[in-house]
Amino acid sequence: MAVKNLCIIQARYGSNRLPGKVLLPLGGKTVIEQVISRVGQAKKIDHRQGGTGKIILATTTKEEDDALEKICPKAGVDCFRGSEDDVLDRYYQAAKKFKAENIIRITGDCPLIDPEIIDKVVDLYEKSGVDYATNVIPPTFPDGLDTEIFSFAALEKAWRETNLASQREHVTIYLWQNPEIFKQIHLKNDINLSKRRWVLDNPEDYEFMKLVYSKLYPAKPNFNLADLLKFFADNPEIEKINNMIKRNEGLKKSLEEDKIIKK
Repeated sequence: MAVKNLCIIQARYGSNRLPGKVLLPLGGKTVIEQVISRVGQAKKIDHRQGGTGKIILATTTKEEDDALEKICPKAGVDCFRGSEDDVLDRYYQAAKKFKAENIIRITGDCPLIDPEIIDKVVDLYEKSGVDYATNVIPPTFPDGLDTEIFSFAALEKAWRETNLASQREHVTIYLWQNPEIFKQIHLKNDINLSKRRWVLDNPEDYEFMKLVYSKLYPAKPNFNLADLLKFFADNPEIEKINNMIKRNEGLKKSLEEDKIIKK
């Protein structure tokens, strides 16, 4: 049976800057469990919210990622395991297995991901009839609220035609670099918040996340963008913990070291 909106959350244990980050404790759960829980609140995805989609966790076949697979039954999602470095292939094979019509891409290092923003991006995509929609080009939302959705046909075309390491690792580069091939639309926030860093990639980010969750999560587990903005307005010192780190360092490094690979 086909899945209209397949949300693929990519995650792996390995991380150069913060090994095991998706399994770190956060608010009484692991980081990846918090991400799955928040994504599951999106009305356009999870069937429990009345949506027409499904959530899966896509990790690697490495032994160290067995722990991620074991979390999936408890979190109520299926697990798919594929290539570590060729993440584009991991997405394609997962989408093919679950017969996805559209694929929503979320990364596992975003424990502040906002389900309301996910719904807005998906709604924009569905109403506009494009091949690809996102809220990151250009970035106007905080780093860590990134959401992308694209058709299976677009994913398959990228999978067949790309051969740069950066394009295989970062999944959607070929889509947003070729607007003449893929019809696309971008959700922009009313206020540019792109300098805010709400993603987990470094030890400083983890200290930041622990403080946010310790203050907001007990009283309101489903806190959203508005709640976070109010919290930081009242506690501006917390965002100073990790705001010296530049956005998309991993992507920039991949582009600088790009090479042609064999698929």
